[in-house]
Amino acid sequence: MTPAGDAEHTRLAQANAGEQPWRAWGPYLSERAWGTVREDYSEHGTAWDYFPHDDARSRTYRWNEDGMAGICDDRQTFSFALALWNGQDPILKERMFGLGGDGGNHGEDVKEYWWYEDSTPTHSWMRWRYHYPQSAFPYDDLVAVNAARAVTRPSTSLSTPASSTTTATGR
Repeated sequence: MTPAGDAEHTRLAQANAGEQPWRAWGPYLSERAWGTVREDYSEHGTAWDYFPHDDARSRTYRWNEDGMAGICDDRQTFSFALALWNGQDPILKERMFGLGGDGGNHGEDVKEYWWYEDSTPTHSWMRWRYHYPQSAFPYDDLVAVNAARAVTRPSTSLSTPASSTTTATGR
């Protein structure tokens, strides 16, 4: 029995009884699918080299999709995600940027700031926050600096001022 007036418990009961497809959609979309073993068809199993971030915007994934604040159905037949542009970058921001295993001085490393802030169990309400620089994103600098760093040194990270916050809230 659901508590009187608790809409989320009602939705959960409907989903559990098979009355409503509340779990059919949700944040089941990966933030980053490039460079994963799922998409690796290289001869020697070098997923990071075979499908790097730069290729992701112009190649089709075979088994997966990715995106920022993405939602999809539970079979990943339909996927929806944000695409942002700050007016400075040469590309649309469609997925998280990072370095493959050989590019980061500590192995694979995503160089972005984002948070899943809140969600109901049925995903009828979700809140996600992403910090996106208003100036050009330092793609090339991050690659060069991390490639030159020894593993004994800390990883480089972004410096994100409060004015660069982009928040996406879905209901």
